[in-house]
Amino acid sequence: MKQNFEIRYASHQNDFMFYDTETIREHFLVENLMIPNEINMVYTMYDRLVVGGAVPAGEELELTAPEEIRTDYFLERRELGLINVGGAGQVVADGETYDIDYKEALYIERGVKKVIFKSVDAANPAKFYFNSAPAHASYPTKKVTKKDAVVLELGSLEGSNHRIINRMIVKEVLPTCQLQMGMTELQPGSVWNTMPAHTHNRRMEAYFYFDLPSDQAVCHFMGEPQETRHVWMKCEEAVISPQWSIHSACATSAYTFIWGMTGENLDYNDMDTCQTVDLK
Repeated sequence: MKQNFEIRYASHQNDFMFYDTETIREHFLVENLMIPNEINMVYTMYDRLVVGGAVPAGEELELTAPEEIRTDYFLERRELGLINVGGAGQVVADGETYDIDYKEALYIERGVKKVIFKSVDAANPAKFYFNSAPAHASYPTKKVTKKDAVVLELGSLEGSNHRIINRMIVKEVLPTCQLQMGMTELQPGSVWNTMPAHTHNRRMEAYFYFDLPSDQAVCHFMGEPQETRHVWMKCEEAVISPQWSIHSACATSAYTFIWGMTGENLDYNDMDTCQTVDLK
């Protein structure tokens, strides 16, 4: 197996206004997460969130602590949430095995010393997308399915934004320190997410897009509401969203995305809405 770890530093919004396309992609786009028999991670200085992917395609993959975080094991001072976006898989946390199927989630508590990713069928490997945040306490490891989620249906086909929001790793489902994760499924014929757009200065966020045909693309919008930019993305790529940035997208086909948040509070509805007609 191979494990890759990259650090991204934070950018001030005044500097961001002058970034060209290549610079925006370099700082905020996370590519090459889902590579067979690799664990790939990006550590962002925005609330020290880790965005990662693990694909055990014939090998078991063990999550180890990179030298950069200076701990004996990865979850010594962190919590972790994951969602499987591939074939049936298993996650072993300190010897306890959790079967994690497609679009199922697992929260792993701070203090778990050994995490191993497995696939049931190497020909159809699991693809574990994960986020990890610093944690000040330990809460029990727990599997979460869509049946356990807090489900919210929003939008309409007429507005091109009919979507199902599955709030999976949130305080209404299980306790966490600061990590929240969920999955929004766009319904056929709809392509817009998170409109009206919003910011939340108390939290940062990351989006991971999947369920998108390989010949289609997502246009993710970011930046301050009066100074927006965009990033063109492919299937199974993620984008880092600072607390000062909107986070919304439109694609050339329906898709699903995973959102992960860390920061000051666990109030999902803590957001500052930006009216669509006011965006620039």
